[in-house]
Amino acid sequence: MKVLLTRPEGRNQSMIEALTQRNVSYFVTPLLNVQSTSNLNSAEIEQTLKQADIIIFISTNAVSFASQIITNQWPQNAHYLAVGDATHDALIGLGIDAEKAPEDCQQTEGLLTLESLSKVDNKQIVIVRGQGGREDLANELINRGAKLNYWEVYKRCCPAIDASVICQQWQSFGIDTIIITSGGILDNLVKTVPKELFAWLQTCHIIVPSSRVFEKAKAYGLAHVSNATAANTNAMLAALSLK
Repeated sequence: MKVLLTRPEGRNQSMIEALTQRNVSYFVTPLLNVQSTSNLNSAEIEQTLKQADIIIFISTNAVSFASQIITNQWPQNAHYLAVGDATHDALIGLGIDAEKAPEDCQQTEGLLTLESLSKVDNKQIVIVRGQGGREDLANELINRGAKLNYWEVYKRCCPAIDASVICQQWQSFGIDTIIITSGGILDNLVKTVPKELFAWLQTCHIIVPSSRVFEKAKAYGLAHVSNATAANTNAMLAALSLK
């Protein structure tokens, strides 16, 4: 097994350490860049957070970029939620006590099963995320009567990659397994691999973090896809039968 790690720069270290401990070869090519941004000005941010009953963080990037803007102004009375283990740990690192999605469904669908989100009529909810995220969580919370605001603290883009060179490197290295931790990374992978090499990509074992990304991978025509059900290192190792 030779594994391609595709998370943004600086986000592959946990997986690198785990694979190294297990003597599994890996190659790192970030297929997503994230950059700080905000759809709210400082006054709007302060007012929005001040009024919030519930604040939901969709990713570790959401925590990281939000914390660069907010230092000691996090509301004390709000209930905080995290989509997964890594996001939860990032909030704990900021001294914020947070609830997380269930272990067996660490995605937005899992959040919606929590008791704390079952009765949200007239509650002010803020979702902290990147630009252009999914609307499923927001739509369902609105259906349940919540008053919703987005605070979008980062944007995603595809790194500048010479597709022919990088794909040649992947093949020369012998990549046969690719870890994908988001739909955006999957999109960029498919865009990066030239059509003439798509047959090679179809031979690779693609590990994805959710049923949504699984269905997207299948729609792209990828044949050998496994759903890890979460994006964290333990889930990915289990999907690789390496836990």
